[in-house]
Amino acid sequence: MKFLFYCGDMKLRKSHSAFALACALLLGFGSVISAQTKSSGSGQTASTLEGVLTQMDAAAAQFRSAQADFTWDQYQKVVNETDTQKGTVYYRRTGKGDTQMAADIQSPDQKYLLFTDGKIRIYQPKIQQVNEYDAGKNRAEVESFLVLGFGGKGHDLQNQFDIRFEGNEDVDGVRTAKLDLTPKSARVKNMFDHIIIWVDATRSVSLKQQAFEPSGDYRLAHYTNIKLNSKIPDDVFKLHTSGKTKTVKGS
Repeated sequence: MKFLFYCGDMKLRKSHSAFALACALLLGFGSVISAQTKSSGSGQTASTLEGVLTQMDAAAAQFRSAQADFTWDQYQKVVNETDTQKGTVYYRRTGKGDTQMAADIQSPDQKYLLFTDGKIRIYQPKIQQVNEYDAGKNRAEVESFLVLGFGGKGHDLQNQFDIRFEGNEDVDGVRTAKLDLTPKSARVKNMFDHIIIWVDATRSVSLKQQAFEPSGDYRLAHYTNIKLNSKIPDDVFKLHTSGKTKTVKGS
């Protein structure tokens, strides 16, 4: 299962399996954790790893949905260039306990990214095409990337990552706990050396997430205007294609 994939102006320059593509894409959009508490930006930040993970556990129990504006940068070391996409991302947990994700990418080109029922679909209205990839037997592992720092239990991260607490940093005027995650799986480590998330512990919201690839490339996701546990219309989690739209399935 190898292919080359473009999302916006960002190109995955190597051949990837469907699993690798799923992890790369969802990692870029999977860093919003939710809770119902509100923050003024002046609350106490957890000062230990155990404290941060415990707050994440509590947030996961309350999670229903999340919406946020995003800026997603991908830095490519070989050409020393950074490509940027902007838009809005949505998450919700279904009655079955599954997590759904939709991203409305507005810049530089309009695209829609959808993860539902174990499948990733990317709709490009400009060329009237949907690219579809099935997570298949890797669905559970793919979903673990989707909930990385978003709706997932903090202590569950320890099943897949070695975690190091790197102190507190301010992000957008909010005090955050900085966590450095090193994948335990050799397969995942071949894609990402390590991943850093910045967690606003007063709301249990990850404001930023940066994933470093062995090549020196990295992906940086930054979230603003975060809305938690509000009603998201079902329509958001559907692709609105035309009769001329062609679907291409990854193989």
